[in-house]
Amino acid sequence: MTTSDAYAAPIAEPLFEGDTGKYSLQLRQLLVRLLRGPYLDGSIDAAAWQLLLDQQQTITDYFSEIFLSLSLDMDRKIAMLAPVHIEQVHTAPIAPRRPLKRDETLLALRLRLLLEQQSGSGADAVASRSTMHEILAEHRQASDRDDKRFAESCDAAIARLQSLRLLTGTELENEFRISPALAMALPLGNIQDIPRYIAAIDANEPALNLAADENDELAEQTPELVQE
Repeated sequence: MTTSDAYAAPIAEPLFEGDTGKYSLQLRQLLVRLLRGPYLDGSIDAAAWQLLLDQQQTITDYFSEIFLSLSLDMDRKIAMLAPVHIEQVHTAPIAPRRPLKRDETLLALRLRLLLEQQSGSGADAVASRSTMHEILAEHRQASDRDDKRFAESCDAAIARLQSLRLLTGTELENEFRISPALAMALPLGNIQDIPRYIAAIDANEPALNLAADENDELAEQTPELVQE
């Protein structure tokens, strides 16, 4: 029996009083990590990634029971959960995340472009705080003339992407690594579509369906990505 097989084998002793579960401690811990999200980075935790691959069917089956699908990016070694959409009561995500606001979305889209530009280089894609402020300054609305509030809004957008672990810290205080998970968080069919999404947001058009077919025109969507 391999180590990963042992992780999936039924437990011999309960882990706590009243425990009726059958999964090992390690497998349960992995399930909790995926539920907590926002993603699992296999390049950082190789053991968890291997366990996920070895027990992928078991894990997929478990999450299917609670209307969640497991998505894997094998190249970037990223795993995350996504809610399935069923028009039935009591099928919504247990703890839905707050949609991204305008500045958060613009920053995420621009960082997605930077991530793509760095792909294949072998180096992490990084962005400094000042660079991200400059990025958002390019999309600053004409009516926004309060510099202090604008700077606070920029920092808030950065903090939100940090909370989602789409930006992670580096050795430098104000420099951040752009997580490969951003490619899955913004599931674009064509990276070349990003500029038109950005232009539409700048024009204050309705929120966009980033998962629309590549032949579709810009599609209206309820504010799941952009929320004023």
